[in-house]
Amino acid sequence: MHEHQPQNPAPADAEADHAPEHEPQPGPQPRIYVASLADYNNGRLHGVWLDAAREPSAIRADIAAMLASSQEPDAEEFAIHDFDEFGAWRVDEYDSIDLVAKIARGIAQHGLAFAAWADANEADPERFDKFEAAYLGHYASVDTYAYQIADDFGFHAELEKLPESMRTYVSIDYAQMARDLEAGGDMSVAHAPDGGVWLFHGND
Repeated sequence: MHEHQPQNPAPADAEADHAPEHEPQPGPQPRIYVASLADYNNGRLHGVWLDAAREPSAIRADIAAMLASSQEPDAEEFAIHDFDEFGAWRVDEYDSIDLVAKIARGIAQHGLAFAAWADANEADPERFDKFEAAYLGHYASVDTYAYQIADDFGFHAELEKLPESMRTYVSIDYAQMARDLEAGGDMSVAHAPDGGVWLFHGND
């Protein structure tokens, strides 16, 4: 007995997690190392690692305490000399504490996908707050997302209605569909460091 083989098999990675949910806990815990410039300029290392995913006022209070404990009488200025768990976002030495806290809290809440979104929209910080509306999810590949779209719109169900003798000649090119989605500006793609891609609406 001949058993029909589907002409539109799912991409090999179609079972990958693609729910647009927050990443599993425990999530990233962004930190910054803040140093006293007066100490640094005098050949002394004096600083502190701080949890960056907090209110800016709380971070500033800890920075003030660090400066107050310096051996330098004029320790008033600081710089961010290191950072950790910020994903694609690169913290600059003199980034404002408000900006650092905003990025860190976004990462703590949404995972490293937020860091990729912020990095892609660095020139337009107002878009940072649009992450939840833009985020489509984590997929093993763009082809996997194309397969899901085809399924959501009922394309696979419609193909199953064709006579079996015709199904051999009808298929969906998921790879081309994925390329068209990306090239047409319908979505933007960021590669996740542990594999797969984060997808975002191209227009909002």
